[in-house]
Amino acid sequence: MTTAASHFLFRTKLLPPYPAGLEQAVFALGCFWGAERKFWELGDGIYTTAVGYAGGFTRNPTYQETTTGQTGHAEVVKGVFDPATLSLGALLKIFFEEHDPTQGMRQGNDVGTTYRSAIYATTEGQLQQAQKARDAFQQALEEAGHAGAITTEIGPLETFYYAEDYHQQYLAKNPGGYCGLRGTGVSCNID
Repeated sequence: MTTAASHFLFRTKLLPPYPAGLEQAVFALGCFWGAERKFWELGDGIYTTAVGYAGGFTRNPTYQETTTGQTGHAEVVKGVFDPATLSLGALLKIFFEEHDPTQGMRQGNDVGTTYRSAIYATTEGQLQQAQKARDAFQQALEEAGHAGAITTEIGPLETFYYAEDYHQQYLAKNPGGYCGLRGTGVSCNID
């Protein structure tokens, strides 16, 4: 897949290798345009963000293929961050608060496996922290009277495929573009 070499806003490298000491985590929370913006808005500690496809079985999928639901992939955001400055917990907080993880294979009007909720971890520690955050947020939802059960898929990242160049940092290039993210209004308090 041909994609940009650098981040449109940060001017950092979009493609690896990244500087030593940085971590990567991958999140699916609906349409990746608005999701990516939420992560780049974290500011200090975020080295770069990129959108792509993960969690499926088709090699090197295109956007057109992925939206059919037949590749098994979700639209995802990769966050590359400095854990000395920004914790994984801060990324997980954004993840859980900015979408509704109880909707199954959809986010609002975006329907299908492409828009499912998922966390793809790159370390065992990330997997454990994601599971702990999911459990804490489920409890917060219940305490707030939200009847839904979290359907977020949590597992190790197998492969991240970069989306086409025009999708990278889309809402920075097109400020009036579509963003269908809607959270539950419940706070996610992560230790």
